Amino acid sequence: MNENSTTIQLYDFMGTQEGWGREQGRKVYQKLIACVEATPGVMIFKVSLDGVTRVDISFASETVIELAHRYRGNKGFCLVDLTDQDMLENWDAAAARKGQPMMVLKGKKGRVIGVEPSRGSLGALKFALEREHTRATEFAAATPKMSIANASTKFKQLWEQGFLLRREDVAESGGVEFTYYRIG
Repeated sequence: MNENSTTIQLYDFMGTQEGWGREQGRKVYQKLIACVEATPGVMIFKVSLDGVTRVDISFASETVIELAHRYRGNKGFCLVDLTDQDMLENWDAAAARKGQPMMVLKGKKGRVIGVEPSRGSLGALKFALEREHTRATEFAAATPKMSIANASTKFKQLWEQGFLLRREDVAESGGVEFTYYRIG
């Protein structure tokens, strides 16, 4: 999936170091949609906050969080180069307000902000985040007393809720098998 990802600089769409309010957010959102639509083969967009010094909750909600919500299940968005704790709190609050999980990457490690998965799906999410991609059969094999059907249900829920991406593949048996991808 790495070949299907790209990094975009949020600053380039903002034209300023600070993002404030819904009005500015909606303008930047339109530019971001144009970028996403112009790159149909890209599955994952890493949104760099390099050069951005401040954003409020409204701006965050109207831009990248709304974008992630719009494309949920089809394309993934994660934040990179986010080092300021105050900005992290604003992105977290914006994602929580929209009910949208958002991955924040620091190096190769990721953390989900916004919303948490159900307690029953948390183990499946942790398993998936430790690898670039996985299948329900792998999670079931690695988890005591976990059936493939139960593992598949957990991954499907995580995909529907926006925590993971998935692609349909052909299983060794000839049937359909889904491969789930971390966002980032």
